[in-house]
Amino acid sequence: MKIYLYGMICGSNSFKLNDFPRPDEYSEIQHSARFIGGETGTCATVLSSLGAEVRIDGTHIGRSTAELTRKFYGCKNVDLCSLTFDNDFEGLEDYILISGDIRTPIGRFGHFFGEYYNGGAKHWNEPKERDVLWCDHAAIDDCFGDDSKRCAEMCVRHGRPYVTIDCRYDSYIHRHAAVTVISGEALKMHYGDVSRTEMFPLYAENSEGLTIITNGGGEFFYGRKGESQKKFTPFKVDAVSTLGAGDTFKAGCTYALAKGMSDEETVRFASACAAVAVSRYPSQLDPPKLYEAEALMRE
Repeated sequence: MKIYLYGMICGSNSFKLNDFPRPDEYSEIQHSARFIGGETGTCATVLSSLGAEVRIDGTHIGRSTAELTRKFYGCKNVDLCSLTFDNDFEGLEDYILISGDIRTPIGRFGHFFGEYYNGGAKHWNEPKERDVLWCDHAAIDDCFGDDSKRCAEMCVRHGRPYVTIDCRYDSYIHRHAAVTVISGEALKMHYGDVSRTEMFPLYAENSEGLTIITNGGGEFFYGRKGESQKKFTPFKVDAVSTLGAGDTFKAGCTYALAKGMSDEETVRFASACAAVAVSRYPSQLDPPKLYEAEALMRE
């Protein structure tokens, strides 16, 4: 099972707190961890843990994250050959405060993208056709604009089914995806306060693939064009941290696609993977294993 991932890869610095601090108040750090995150970074970690052979590309790896990236993936089945290690680039990192089911990320992503769109340097790679040809299936983050679209076009041209996340319903990348996963945060970012119920038909009718609109730990929608909307209630576990749950769900959908699972099996398997992930902190250092997801589904 060869899976190519294109998108966001960054260093993540997470801090698990006793209580989320109010302004001018102190909160004790219970645990902290540093690892490679981002949608593609976490997805690669989970897919490798599930037994897939993975190749990643996207964000340039700068000075602050080069050693971490090599060390983090050194014991995983994740191929870094397509990445650009740029010593002239500082590197991209985020910082995440976590307390219970609350998490707040902070970083410089606006600066990262704004620099390029204002005529500055571009710190991510364009997709490479050789990587698409190498894989059996792919997953594409809709974060690099035209480059993400080009990656989708390559997959279509060469018959490589792909999963994508958090795109607009009228986008090329959604229209041709085998599976699209949309979070509540993405809906709000793209369409304001329009509800999941209103948006689901627009997504479903604009793609031949499976559309899933998640809802955190709550009941979510999934289905296809011309079919009635279906619902699924996620597995209930004691949530330790929700960090990486969405990216793990995406990884579960990608694995399910590669395994030829049905729509119902796909949402069930992806939900089980996400449930295992939220039951520990940080899941990136102890990602879900296949036997753990299968055991949860049996229970």
